[in-house]
Order: sequence, then C-alpha cells, then structure tokens
Amino acid sequence: MSEEATSSDGNGKVSRVIRIGTRKSQLARIQTDSVAAKLKDLYPEINVEIIGMSTTGDKILDTALSKIGEKSLFTKELENALERNEVDLVVHSLKDLPTTLPPGFTIGAVLKRESPHDAVVLHPKHVGKTLDTLPENSVIGTSSLRRAAQLKKRFPHLDFKDIRGNLNTRLKKLDEKDDFAAIILAAAGLRRMGWDNRISHILGPEDCMYAVGQGALAVEVRARDTDILEMVSVFHDPDTVLRCIAERAFLRQLEGGCSVPVAVNTEVKDAQLYLTGAVYSLDGSDSLKETMQTSIADVDKTLEEVDERVQRVGVTACKISGGAQDNAEKLGIDLANLLLSKGAKEILTVARQLNDAR
Repeated sequence: MSEEATSSDGNGKVSRVIRIGTRKSQLARIQTDSVAAKLKDLYPEINVEIIGMSTTGDKILDTALSKIGEKSLFTKELENALERNEVDLVVHSLKDLPTTLPPGFTIGAVLKRESPHDAVVLHPKHVGKTLDTLPENSVIGTSSLRRAAQLKKRFPHLDFKDIRGNLNTRLKKLDEKDDFAAIILAAAGLRRMGWDNRISHILGPEDCMYAVGQGALAVEVRARDTDILEMVSVFHDPDTVLRCIAERAFLRQLEGGCSVPVAVNTEVKDAQLYLTGAVYSLDGSDSLKETMQTSIADVDKTLEEVDERVQRVGVTACKISGGAQDNAEKLGIDLANLLLSKGAKEILTVARQLNDAR
C-alpha cells in the first residue's frame, strides 16, 4: 500500500487525495476528467488531483508510430509515476496499453466502450464525398498500418500517407493544407471531444475492422493496492471487459503490436461473444480473417479475491464471472491459433520486415 496523500478543507476535516496520471493532450484530459467526475460522484469524501505528463509518443511526432518500435509509447512515463507512488491510478485509451503489463500493475477498470469504429474526416473541399467517390490518387492520412492495409485493398484508387500528432494537430493539418483529401481517426476520440460534426461517415467492419481495445478507457493501478482496485472496479462494464479480454488475448497470442496490421470486431449477443480477427500484409493484398464464438453466460457464481494472479491479459475484473472471463480469453487464443495454423505468422513476419525496411 502506498503512502496515503491527504488534504484539509481548512475546517480541520481531512480528505484522502486520489492522484490521477494522464497524458497532457486535450482528449486525454477530457477522458481523465470523466473518470475523475465518476470517482467524485461515487466517493464524495475524496479529493481528486490530476497530474498531466508528456509521453514518448507525444514527443516523437516526425516518425510513424509503427517505426518507433516501442511497445509502451503512450504509457511508460505514466507507469513510471505509478511505480514511484507519484500517482494512484492512470487513465489510458485501452488500445495504447500493451497486452502484457509491467510486473506489479493491472487494469483495474475497463469502462463502457464508446463506438470502436474508425471515422472518415474529409477535407472541407470534399464535403459530401465518400472514400468511394474521392478522385483518383487522393491522399488519405492515417498513422495506422491496420487502417491503411484494409483501406488500400478496399479503395485501391486512393493513396495513404502517415499523419501524426494529437487529434487537434491532425485536424489542423487536414484543414489548413491541401496535403490530404481526408484523414481516418477513431470515432470515439472525435465524439469525446464533441466533434461529431466532423465525422463524414463511420467505417463499418466490412470496410475497416478496428484496433484491439479501441473506444474503451482503462484505469491502470498498482496491483497490490487493493483499496484502489476496489474503488475503481465499480467502473467495469461487463460486456466491454469480456470483448476486450478476447481481443487482447487474440493480439497477444499473435504477438502483434502497432508494427503489424491486426484488426478485430467483437459483438455480444444472446450470452454469446463473437470475435472476428484478421491479419493483413502491408498493402492489404494478403489477409486471413476468421470468426469464432463462445458462451459468456454467468458460468460461475463465485467471485475471486482481488489478486494479481487473477489477471487476464492485464485485466483484473473481480466482480465479473471468472468463467466468462476465462472463456473470453480462450476465445482470443483459439482464434489466433486458428489464423496461425493458416499462415498468419508468415504474413505478419513479412509485414514487420517490410515496415522496418521502409
């Protein structure tokens, strides 16, 4: 248990201070403020302090994410602060968190998912068009190999180029120059920023499946801090947790990361969890895609004690059926193994080598 921070309200009343670490971008602050507000609503007696930090991914803006080769681009500095007891919890976009966390950390909450899909944001001069109707050789900005691989295959008349920076920066690059006809961004981020009006259209899974964990927020904590774990565990959304455990298990088993094109689509329907997973060559010409399902009915009624050993792909969800979580994790592993048996490793190895050579 870390040393507890306290504050006084001036009347001698002492409150516990919960320190939340976050990236400094506007979107990260909006996401963190929403978690802080939920904490205050549930535990009015606490005081919340938000501590903003710059991460490696925020500082290196002239290199494609897939080329930096760092697994924890947007998380390492925040986790260092967590390890040093400078913060009590950290709010992340779940898709930024590696599928294997450093020892001693766990994801104590996965909040209800916003839309996990990608959105097309058109340059103002192309408003009203779609990716289908954009002129030949129009340039589309995306920093994601996953998006580019899928969209190159689906829209061969378009060109794809890297675009980096936070949401504000990328939209500014789109609007103020003629370099890009459109950019592809996560719909969740645009919606959280209140910029729904910038979304030209949402890409469905038939055009572009999404990244593992996309659209979900994660709260990372020290695994030994059982009181903090208990405090944040009420934020877990069961369907989101099970979907993301399956997705993360799939990615981990494939040994994928941001340097290879891996995509997923999950759905919960009638107590069944459906997972579609795919791997792609860099140009999308070679791909493997399969769907599997499993039951996530409440297969056991027992609730495990909060314990590091109960982590599933980095997630501790002690109030959600352990059997359902096991089934979700097994689903991800089984689907990855199916794709590996069909040649996924070869596709990803070539994609990684080509990306390294670019």
